[in-house]
Amino acid sequence: MTVLLAPMEGLMDATLREVLTRIGGVDRCVSEFIRVSDSLLPDRVFLRLVPELLQRGCTATGVPVRPQLLGSDPVCLAENAARLAALSPAGIDLNFGCPAKVVNRHGGGAALLAEPELLHRIVSAVRRAVPADLPVSAKMRLGLEDDHLAVDCARALVDGGAAELVVHARTKAQGYRPPAYWDRIRPLREAVRVPIVANGEIWTVADAVRCRAESGCEDLMLGRGAVADPGLPLALALHDADQPGASALDWAALQPLLRLFWQLVGERMEHRHRAGRLKQWLYLLRRRHPEAQDAYDRIRTVTDLTEIGRLMFESPAAPLAC
Repeated sequence: MTVLLAPMEGLMDATLREVLTRIGGVDRCVSEFIRVSDSLLPDRVFLRLVPELLQRGCTATGVPVRPQLLGSDPVCLAENAARLAALSPAGIDLNFGCPAKVVNRHGGGAALLAEPELLHRIVSAVRRAVPADLPVSAKMRLGLEDDHLAVDCARALVDGGAAELVVHARTKAQGYRPPAYWDRIRPLREAVRVPIVANGEIWTVADAVRCRAESGCEDLMLGRGAVADPGLPLALALHDADQPGASALDWAALQPLLRLFWQLVGERMEHRHRAGRLKQWLYLLRRRHPEAQDAYDRIRTVTDLTEIGRLMFESPAAPLAC
């Protein structure tokens, strides 16, 4: 089984990737999307969103990170993919799954699933523009309002040159509302001859087992499930190694990682965003760790960074650069 960390705009950035991949169980990450419109992006844009490119395309613990491009113009995407390829990424991913209105109204993300021919042209253009040994993959949903074009879209992407597909098992209209329809991935898996990775509503090891059975996919992409339970990827690895456990990471074991996250947030982010990022992670951690609710309640209304550090870690926080 291969386990991927999902690209989640405003959440799964390089800082959180660095922390989560230290735990184990993650085989590859996909970056937040890099929006491509009508210009050739400078290297600094790719490096800002995927700083792992400065360290051979991997996190500090050696987990590959595949940058993701989002756009709808085949030529512009191909030109930007070629520039990105010069930075030696661990592959290039293409976003055909984002359901956000601000993205879709400009013809990007899941909106493209109405046009299988355009999907084919985009992937073909990107595939031709980058070295033959650089993997090109794509992430899609089941469709817009329904999944009647799902197989056509999957075939278009693979025929265009995608070597792997991640399928989020919901339509654009279904957004992120439970459930995910894992069984509807199976026809796609049977229609194409590349690996398909199942994604959507995998919060526990039991969810992962059911997803595999219903989708027919061995490989999984974890999103909010891995943020709410950072030990989930490792728990899946232990399960596959016949060493099952309720969780691979309890609250006490999570404390050094929370400290590291807070330190990195202080070093890398603007002052005004630091408190919000910690609160955001704690809010999601509440689903798996009851102790996170207490921590969240302690700092929910606090804005002073030193006070947040004291309340979280029971000692004054280290000075943070302004």
